[in-house]
Amino acid sequence: MASSRKSQQSPKPGRRIAVALSGGLDSVVLLDTVCKAQTKNQHSQIFAFHIHHGLQKQADDWLIFCEKLAKKYQVHFDFRLLHLIGEEQGNIESRARAGRYEALTDLCTEYGIQDLLLAHHQNDQAETVLLQLLRGAGVAGASGMPHSRVLITKEGEITLWRPLLNQSRKELEAYAKEYKLKWIEDPSNQNVKYRRNAIRKTIIPALEKIQPEAIANLARSAGLLGEAQTLLDRLARQDGKTIILKDGVLLKQLLELAKKDLPAANNVLRFWLKENSLTMPSQERLSAWWSDLNTVKAGAQLEWAHDEKRIRLWRGILQIENTIDGAWVFKAISSSSKTPGLPSQLVKEAQKTGLITQKDRSGSEKIQIKPNTPRKSLKNLFQEGDIPPWQRNAPLLYMNGELIAVAGIGLSYPHLVHTGPRVRPEWQKQA
Repeated sequence: MASSRKSQQSPKPGRRIAVALSGGLDSVVLLDTVCKAQTKNQHSQIFAFHIHHGLQKQADDWLIFCEKLAKKYQVHFDFRLLHLIGEEQGNIESRARAGRYEALTDLCTEYGIQDLLLAHHQNDQAETVLLQLLRGAGVAGASGMPHSRVLITKEGEITLWRPLLNQSRKELEAYAKEYKLKWIEDPSNQNVKYRRNAIRKTIIPALEKIQPEAIANLARSAGLLGEAQTLLDRLARQDGKTIILKDGVLLKQLLELAKKDLPAANNVLRFWLKENSLTMPSQERLSAWWSDLNTVKAGAQLEWAHDEKRIRLWRGILQIENTIDGAWVFKAISSSSKTPGLPSQLVKEAQKTGLITQKDRSGSEKIQIKPNTPRKSLKNLFQEGDIPPWQRNAPLLYMNGELIAVAGIGLSYPHLVHTGPRVRPEWQKQA
């Protein structure tokens, strides 16, 4: 992703609110209503964020339209460009959606925004419910989009809000007509080869002929199913007290629950996946997982590919493989703290001369991480720490040619001091 244009407006102090602006009817109406509300609340500052998908010739024109609209409303504007060219056609919808949320999260993080407004409306909700039902989703999928949800990033929390979720597209069109708003139409919305468009153009009109309130009723059902899912999550927490760990799921306890109550075990497993931001597996995939778990021998390993991640069974614990991509960050230690660290001045000098480097494991490294103990090989330290094999290719930090830190293991004790200005290197994974 790349950003290449920003308005020159300087951010003002106070609460910051961002609107995801595509330039379509719904997002234009949302921006207009938010800006009208701003006149009553001068403490808020509004940002408009546009995501350029780069999939259609008109995309550049949409960017220009949104930038001009933001200028008209006198709000801060920025955008991100997604690189989706070459993606498989059948997967382009989900990839674009995932990339869009990632880009919006990056923008919110950059500008210190905690509230992001999305323009999904009642028709979008009805379409989402039908899509999920067609793919055989359970309660979690059929509950549709929530009015709000919190995204956790390493910089803090971002709350996604959908203030138009109870408004139909007809109501938004009436509003836009009343206030003479202009918007752009995406021609790809007419292409019924995309499932959502096919539902919008064929299925929903047919349902409205049978039941005039079909859209509102589907959206209402989503809300009721959302309440049911909240209760299922509460039950999963209770059933999973002795099953779900901080870093995984205990297989023995999960299988014991499955023997007594398979639906409850399925609920615990789905809850664990959702808490780790993974999609719900199909019934076929879930059945295959249970077959694997019931036949795997003690001490054996399993590996599943799911939602572009890998779920592994190691030493009786199901774990989600985490990426090791990230960066070393030096954090200052308070003068009143007893926490040891590296001398600040020594680190600064090494940074200036380029003598702080990151390397991959070669297999022969040793480090002393505790006082009055010998240096040990990283292999032994990983084994002692029960670090899964797939997490042992940890990034190593060197200063002046000496190994001073290993992600997941610790710091070189001989290099630490307990007094004076000091810092501690920490490996921060990418969100």
